[in-house]
Order: sequence, then structure tokens, then C-alpha cells
Amino acid sequence: MRILITGGCGFIGHHILSYFLQKTDSEFIVLDQLNYASNGYDRLRYIGAYNNPRVTILSADFSYPLSKGVEREIGNIDYIFHVGAESHVENSIKDPITFIRSNVEGTAHILNLARKLQLKCFFYFSTDEVYGPAPEGVAYTESDPHNPQNPYAATKSAGEMLVRAYRNTYKTPAIITRSMNVFGERQHPEKFIPKIIKQILAGETVAIHSYPNSSYPGSRFYIHTTDIADAHLFLISKIESRQNIINEDFNISGEYESNNLEMANRIADILGQKLKYKIVSSPKERPGYDVRYAIDGSKFKKLGWSSSDKFNVYLEDTVKWTASHPEWLIK
Repeated sequence: MRILITGGCGFIGHHILSYFLQKTDSEFIVLDQLNYASNGYDRLRYIGAYNNPRVTILSADFSYPLSKGVEREIGNIDYIFHVGAESHVENSIKDPITFIRSNVEGTAHILNLARKLQLKCFFYFSTDEVYGPAPEGVAYTESDPHNPQNPYAATKSAGEMLVRAYRNTYKTPAIITRSMNVFGERQHPEKFIPKIIKQILAGETVAIHSYPNSSYPGSRFYIHTTDIADAHLFLISKIESRQNIINEDFNISGEYESNNLEMANRIADILGQKLKYKIVSSPKERPGYDVRYAIDGSKFKKLGWSSSDKFNVYLEDTVKWTASHPEWLIK
């Protein structure tokens, strides 16, 4: 198989590439614009993909139409994993236009490439945030309406609508997957877990976002990158065995929900530090803060996949790895 991974130098993209290199004999094309979150080719070097004969690396900004030369270098592809995206909510609030170009126009450009190929499947990586905040006890299913509350979530929802339109109009074979907070090694320190690690190690006071006018912390579900990669390899195996899953949507959920304060305390305990924190109920950098996200992954589980149930091991490994590699906290 030949697999194109957009955003392959980024956090999720390089973990998928690493997992697939170990588990398959496929060839890979990495397409990345190398923005601030990519850290150049550092992640690819770390996983041994930079000079790997099975990996071709192309630097191109897919928020603009791909050039004929880039398309030629990509060549024939069996699967596209469209992972690349602007993903930090606070940045989307400051600069929504960049997110629209990357996550909406960029998705259209990659879909246009897909139209020209004899593609087995286009995988669109979406997020639980498209559904908006989930009240306590609620977990959204694939058929629930979207209710995005910030520019990032809105652009990912718009990308989903484009994928559905291309499935219907051009018969582009595509699957939409939505995941929750993904964590693991070599994550950019703007994200919650590495950010908390960095602040604790520096002896800083951690801001814990809570429900409006309340001291009760917001919460998130977490899933490790290994589970994300394994879930998508599972989907490929179903397609290769000719099971009829093309043009479906799947929520990929982990098993562990943690409120922000609990997660920060767990990280501090792993580091052997005492947590210093303050509760912030109306964060200025994130107006309209969504206090809880939750998705129902039962449809995907009925297909035969389940997460590894190794959250505690993955969290401890991630925290200890990150603390022992402080260079990844200053990117």
C-alpha cells in the first residue's frame, strides 16, 4: 500500500506514521507545511522516518492548491490520512482566518487531489469538539447534530461537511473519524498535558478552567496516540477485507474521563511534585470555554475495536518521557 499522511511531521501524524511503519510494509508520503507546531523534521528524525527508504517527505502548504509537481511526486495513493490541521483553540480565537484557510480550504484541496486518484479511502480526522459542550451524563453519537462553539471546532465541522459533499457528489470514498483529547510523547507544549508538565517543573501556578461562576473543574476524555493509530489500522484491515464501511463516520473514544484538576494532580504525583493551582472560571484567552466534551464510541466498538485500557500506563510513560526530554517543552 501507498499511504499519504498530511501533517505527518505533526504530533498525531508522526505517531500514526511510526505505528504503521512497525505494523505494515506500506510506503508513505508525508505532506507537511512545517508550521510552528511541526518542529521541522525533528519528530521524523526521532522515530527513524527521516531517512527511511519507505518514507517520502514533501514540504507543501495544502491551504493553497497543490502544484502539479507536488501531485506528480505524490503519485498513486491507496489511502489518504488527512491529519494536518491548525488545532489550538486559543490560536483560532486570535486568528480564525488562518484556521479557515488550513482546515476548510486545505481540506478541499486534499479532497480535490483524492478525486484524481484510484483511492481506496480518504480518512478525515475530526474532533469531539464539533458537537459542542456535552452536559454531564451525555455522550454524543455519530448522528447527533454539530454545535461548534469556537472557530477551530467550526472549521473542523466545515471540513466534515466538505467530505460528505465529496462522498455524495464525486463518489470519493471517505471515512470521518472523531477522537477526543489525544496525548503522547512529543506533543507541542501548548496542549494541556505537556503544558501542565512544563508549569509544574518550573514551579509555576497552574490555571484550572472550571464551569462558569463555579469552582468545579471542566473535564475531558483522553486517548493515547497508540490507540488512535491502532484504530485506523483496524479500519484499513476492514476495508482490505472488503467489509462495507466506506462512507461511514466513527467516534473513537477512550475510556477515561478526567476533570482538569484531577489530571493536573495526577501529573504532579507522577513528577513527585506538589501542585500549585488556581481556579479560573472565565478564561480570557478562551471566551465561551467548553467545560466538557464527550463522544459515544459504541458504533466503532460494535465493529470489533476497543481501546487498549492502558491509560494509566500511557499517562505515566508520557509524563516521565516528557520530563526527561525537556527540549520538547521549549518548542
